[in-house]
Amino acid sequence: MSVPETILLAFQVLGGLALFIYGMRVMTESLRAAAGSSLRAILARATRSRPHGAVFGTAVGFLAHSGAAVAMLAGFINAGIMTLEQAIAPVFGANIGTSLSMQLVSFRIADYCWGAIGIGFLLRALIPSLRWCRLGDALIGFGLLFLGMETISTAIAPHREVLAPFLVHIRGDVWTYRLLGVGLSALATAVLTSSGAMIGLCFAFIKAGVFNEFHQMAVVVLGAHIGTCIVPIMAALPMRIGAWRAAIAHLLFNVFNVGFALLAWPLFVRVCEASAPGNLLRQAANLHTGAMVFATLLLLPLTGLFTRLVRLVTPSKEPVPAPSFLDTKLLAKPEQALAAVIRELRRMAEVCADSMMLNGELILSPTRKTFRRLLSNEDIINEVRQSMGDYLGRLTKHYLSRRQTLFLQHLDRCMKDIERIGDHLTHIGETSLERFRVAEAILPEDLFRTWFTLFCSAKHVIALMAKSFDPDSNAFQHTALEILRARDAYMIQSMDAKAEFTGAARDKRITPVGGYYVSRYIEDLDRLVRRAKSIAFSERQPDFWVKAAKLEKDVKAAPVYVRQSPVDPARYLELLRKDTPFEDADLPADTRSDIPSESPHQPPPDEPEPAG
Repeated sequence: MSVPETILLAFQVLGGLALFIYGMRVMTESLRAAAGSSLRAILARATRSRPHGAVFGTAVGFLAHSGAAVAMLAGFINAGIMTLEQAIAPVFGANIGTSLSMQLVSFRIADYCWGAIGIGFLLRALIPSLRWCRLGDALIGFGLLFLGMETISTAIAPHREVLAPFLVHIRGDVWTYRLLGVGLSALATAVLTSSGAMIGLCFAFIKAGVFNEFHQMAVVVLGAHIGTCIVPIMAALPMRIGAWRAAIAHLLFNVFNVGFALLAWPLFVRVCEASAPGNLLRQAANLHTGAMVFATLLLLPLTGLFTRLVRLVTPSKEPVPAPSFLDTKLLAKPEQALAAVIRELRRMAEVCADSMMLNGELILSPTRKTFRRLLSNEDIINEVRQSMGDYLGRLTKHYLSRRQTLFLQHLDRCMKDIERIGDHLTHIGETSLERFRVAEAILPEDLFRTWFTLFCSAKHVIALMAKSFDPDSNAFQHTALEILRARDAYMIQSMDAKAEFTGAARDKRITPVGGYYVSRYIEDLDRLVRRAKSIAFSERQPDFWVKAAKLEKDVKAAPVYVRQSPVDPARYLELLRKDTPFEDADLPADTRSDIPSESPHQPPPDEPEPAG
């Protein structure tokens, strides 16, 4: 080939590969978004038993691919929502799910790629439903995936004789070349960060006639099994040891299925060739699925031994995160479920207290490692918050007393406040990293001492907040008063510090950029302390307590609620367009009874307003 032809071929292959990877990413992300919280519900069910875990892991792997699915599982382990033992079976299933999605790609339906893109665009443009838009995006991604594979095969087909000498080492008929081919494929897959992209490229080579022997494409498929493990490993790097072990479990599983396929090579060759005679593309897809299914069937009964092997390979003195208190069995006893939510809130608050310590380190000497731990803590808080939101939603489906109904609402507010505290703590860490890059932002020691004293005062408020979530002591009102007193002391210090920093700025003792960063620090501290005050107000409510007499009481049958007829939107839209304040007299006579006689902001007579 001439130089222009070589350059054109390289761009066509790269462009087709980019289309394939982008299409796959759009398709999987759109399917995950369309599934929404269903993926979390699926993975929650995966903890019931090993077969359940493998089946539900397969469903998630089909939608999200194994790398993303295992990264999601690692996040659950990191947050304590799932244990390593519970995650092993879903890890096996996620690999099967990915192979099933590639089965779909192996069918010769590239001629219909334009139809998929066109239908996806119409769904995206004409149907306002968000879920249908996501499904339209998934169809567009599906079409781009096939378009990319077709672009690669069409570009390579005329030059397959020229490319043959360069691909001579990609072969599996000789043992040494077999290992070399698997290693090269694993390395290329790690660079592409997607086994689907590597196997799709292999499919394109088969279609173009570059690969015309089973042993050539087999080493590429097997190598892709190992290379894809880079995705969850990179995701687990800043997380705790449990998440890291989930990523290593994924790697060990794929090394096992590849090793077994290499050792039983003649058997795998005969089975795959017999599964689709004369169709190399289908044989490649069947090899991908067969290796995963066989390894899962072999290892699933040995999950306990496999878990011990993972722990042996990854020794660590780091404590494993405490398991989640949100046991679905407790939903049958609502008071115990509410007590479990309090304990989970304490776990979230303790993560916030740990983030305060990490921020103290970042303020004094910021490092990327410490900041990654801070981001990992925020991920934990977000995961627990979503899991707790699902749990509380399920609890509302049961019969609850009036106190339990109000108690649940207070707990929901506390959960959201803690999540916001986590966001403010992450922002403080980001400010510290930015500040240390600017030499002019360094403060004189006396002013830094003032700021650091204020930070320690806020840290004390967060520590008291974490301590307050103790359902066993049932002293919420008392500990809430401690939080409010600590908050009052902090606010006095905050006002004094602001006055001191304002005077320092006027006297040019600090630079404008130094004052800017200090202002950002204090603003975030004020906000997170304000959230702690909101939590204390919730804890001071008379409904915020655990009734020991009800802990063993089973749930009652849920009452039958009479469904209310919806209001007439036209009447209220007319009121909305008026510039005058809303008045009961503005409504027609037959709708005035729907408006409560008392202001919704006025507490009931028997409920004292919170102090402070």
